[in-house]
Amino acid sequence: MGQKVGVLGSAAVGQTLARGFKRHGYDVRIGSRTPDKLKEFSVSAGIPAGTFAEVARHGDILVLAVQGAAAGEVLSQAGEELIAGKVVIDTTNPISKAPPVDGVVQYFTGPNSSLLEELQAKFPQARLVKAFNSVGNAKMVNPVYEQGRPAMFFCGNDADAKKTVATVLEQFGWEPVDMGKAAGARAIEPLCQLWCIPGFLQNRWTHAFAVFWK
Repeated sequence: MGQKVGVLGSAAVGQTLARGFKRHGYDVRIGSRTPDKLKEFSVSAGIPAGTFAEVARHGDILVLAVQGAAAGEVLSQAGEELIAGKVVIDTTNPISKAPPVDGVVQYFTGPNSSLLEELQAKFPQARLVKAFNSVGNAKMVNPVYEQGRPAMFFCGNDADAKKTVATVLEQFGWEPVDMGKAAGARAIEPLCQLWCIPGFLQNRWTHAFAVFWK
């Protein structure tokens, strides 16, 4: 088997990325507070389920795929000692419980902060990299667009961790676009707000961003 991946989160994003990693040859496990609810998924996908701590222990690369408000709690349940030193792909967005305003999702962070930075400060030994937060789960794994390969923006403080994530993004059909250190998430996380506007206003949910370099 290939490199070990632990997906922390059992909803649509977690299941989609778990299947994607398995498709690309990784040894994958998926975690939940209540692993029993994943029995059907595990049978159909061939991906074992476990607690957050069990999955964190398994993975060399971890994928944080939960609601933003629960992200810190889930990493705590995974175990600070078990996530230390590991690449953690942070797919989360700081979406608040308040309803969208004219199609704009509301955040619980301000313009000069980000959820990634908060998580990195709380878990300094984890090697967090923001990615996969600016597209819907339906297009996360090897999307095909007539216009060409879409871009996925990513950032984080650890250069080697970002190299690992860039490799994953390329395997998953994306053009990796490096936006620097963790503070870059202050610009990347709001891309989810931008991405959601056509969805809420026009029911269009399958688009992605692209960058054209000259």
